[in-house]
Amino acid sequence: MKQAARKQQIDLGGKRIAVICARFYPELADMLLQGARAALRECNLPADDVSVFDVPGCFELPLAAARVISSTRFDAVVALGAVIRGQTPHFDYVAAECARGLMQVQLETGCPIGFGVLTTDTYAQAEERADPQRGNKGYAAAMAAASLLQIPA
Repeated sequence: MKQAARKQQIDLGGKRIAVICARFYPELADMLLQGARAALRECNLPADDVSVFDVPGCFELPLAAARVISSTRFDAVVALGAVIRGQTPHFDYVAAECARGLMQVQLETGCPIGFGVLTTDTYAQAEERADPQRGNKGYAAAMAAASLLQIPA
């Protein structure tokens, strides 16, 4: 049974968030970004305090996150994208290294990174997880980053 996430009241006023979108699947990236923007609006973050950066694919997300964080202009990062299984091991390498790389950057810098990277077997599964009407993972990733900002450093 799917458990509903508990709604939190988070105020991100005065914070700056970087959203990094892997654009390999542009339609999915757009839906995930829509969800992330909705979550950040709910947290009272003005649109001017959200910067969006595009990268070609999910393999590039960790380096992009590290560069954005090193600029010291942002309080948190939301990483968005999709890796869909094909007929070769490529999926395994990209999905694992993307997740591992983002976790490494997060732990080394102490900067929260919301993980909104879909790892699915089919495009249809990815569409379902990016759909704003059915539990958008971009929304969840932005809320995760916002929640981590509530924990004192």
